[in-house]
Amino acid sequence: MIGFSATVVAARELSKADFARFALVFGTTILLQQFVDLTIDEVVVKYGNRYAAREQWGRFQRLFRVGLVIKTAAGAAGTLAVVGAALLAPWIWTTHGLRTPMLVASLIPLVQQPEGMAGAVLLVRNRYDLRGLLLLWSMVLRFAAIVAGAAHGLVWLFAAVVAAQVVSMLTVGSVALAVYRRYPSPPSAPLAEDAREIRRFAIQSTLASGLMSLRTSLPTLLVGVVASPAQTANFRAAQAPSTAAASLSAPARLVLLAEQTRDIEHGRRDRALKLLGRYILASSMLACLVTPVVWWAMPTLLRWIYKPKYVEATSAFRVMLLAAMVQLVFAWTKSFPVSIGRPGLRTVGQVLEIAALVPAVVVLGSIYGAAGASGGVLAGAVMLAAFWSIALVRLRV
Repeated sequence: MIGFSATVVAARELSKADFARFALVFGTTILLQQFVDLTIDEVVVKYGNRYAAREQWGRFQRLFRVGLVIKTAAGAAGTLAVVGAALLAPWIWTTHGLRTPMLVASLIPLVQQPEGMAGAVLLVRNRYDLRGLLLLWSMVLRFAAIVAGAAHGLVWLFAAVVAAQVVSMLTVGSVALAVYRRYPSPPSAPLAEDAREIRRFAIQSTLASGLMSLRTSLPTLLVGVVASPAQTANFRAAQAPSTAAASLSAPARLVLLAEQTRDIEHGRRDRALKLLGRYILASSMLACLVTPVVWWAMPTLLRWIYKPKYVEATSAFRVMLLAAMVQLVFAWTKSFPVSIGRPGLRTVGQVLEIAALVPAVVVLGSIYGAAGASGGVLAGAVMLAAFWSIALVRLRV
């Protein structure tokens, strides 16, 4: 919810033109950071649990060291990619004034990526409670940076975010290092016959994460291409229900990833499926209770939270609310394929989602603005839900 609150503060304090720039800079940074990232942290959670269960501590040590090197290199690649986007910004978007704030924001991937490996250490250690607290700490720091920087313009805002990320990385990294040192530390051993399987798993997981970044960040960038800055600002603000749903499901996804991976590696598949069933039931009930109330109260909520300048985006917010509830119920589709060792399933589902989302956002966004683009996001969410509904039934058979 803190991520949601940070977006609200930016929308309230910045003009619509500056909020559109904020959305495009942040969206580009997140998209490129995740797209070039090798999602080695998920591989480490999967195989780290396996090596811990088998007490293969030499391979365990090797896995984490390789993971940290890869994650750091990915951060550097993300920074270079954002710098390239900043230089090309005047030829991509109709919104001007993106280059300087984007160059400042390009430092975020470099200083943020090591946190992924730190989080993996905590999950393997079964300290997802501590991981959740540190994630909260990181979000608080980013929120404070946006609050402090919004009054001084976009360049100072992103400079404050970079500084907050440095503090977060140092804090999370220090805690994870202390936890990591509690494991046995024999000499590093080659991954041997597991190396090929780990590479394949990492490639599949990376493809899936890249597609996930397309779902979360690409729509805003597409709207910035086909619609006016005002509609871009409306659409980014309307993503608040989706951001809130992702924040709400994040602790549950951490628990699911850690617990289900451990259950699968110890041969307790039925227990993993029962835990998944409980999440689906609870999130479905919550969605059914929340959606009618928020739909009805949406105009009033927008006046209170975003100020009257965003009431015109009521339709976009309502459509995005439906998409957010679908995403909440199916949030498990990010972690479950990793737990069962089938990341390729996640890739297929996300390819189908993007295939529905991208053309719908472009076409509907160009015609109906923010509301139409929100409909494109809903179309993608429904496609993903349909795929995984069928896949889950087949996996249970």
